[in-house]
Amino acid sequence: MYIPEYYRIDDLSAALAFMEANPFAILVSASGGIPFATHIPVLADEHENQIILTGHVAKANPHWQMLEQEQESLVIFHGPHAYISPSLYESRESVPTWNYAAVHAYGRATVLREAGRLEEILVETIQTFDPPYLDQWFALRKEYRARMMGQIVGFEIAATRLEGKFKLSQNRSKQDQASVMESLERSEDSWVSGIARLMKNQGLGL
Repeated sequence: MYIPEYYRIDDLSAALAFMEANPFAILVSASGGIPFATHIPVLADEHENQIILTGHVAKANPHWQMLEQEQESLVIFHGPHAYISPSLYESRESVPTWNYAAVHAYGRATVLREAGRLEEILVETIQTFDPPYLDQWFALRKEYRARMMGQIVGFEIAATRLEGKFKLSQNRSKQDQASVMESLERSEDSWVSGIARLMKNQGLGL
């Protein structure tokens, strides 16, 4: 990913927090030189200063077979984004742009099909997104749960490289940044107002 230095996020904890806050990711792999993408929730965790990503795909999805080829995959975590009008800047000689935030994680996947490990992934996923459903999951017939787990394939990726980019008007003046945030905050679109919150969290426009 192209990252000018003033947009780069090198802090591991900041990258992890972003991935945890934006878990619906794009998993990208290649087979025969042709890229293939799957949109899925991916859980991120830190273990001994390394980011570990886990998730699962449908067994009918050929993506897991690509993961078995042990080639590097890319997981794209994408967050809020917003169009930035040049009318918000002090200088009239300005052009439109787009503010956004993303973290790219690279690594080779380990495919997981063992029932015990698959259930661990499912339980962690349920605990993350729908904790009240966990009791219902365990109350289901064991045969049904086994049948459902037989329809998925899990994976784990130890990230060997992270790229974080928060493009948040860092290259503009404090006045321009404040004007952008004020405009974006008024939007009813959470993606747009989310950029204003990110800018504030980064201490911009002060």
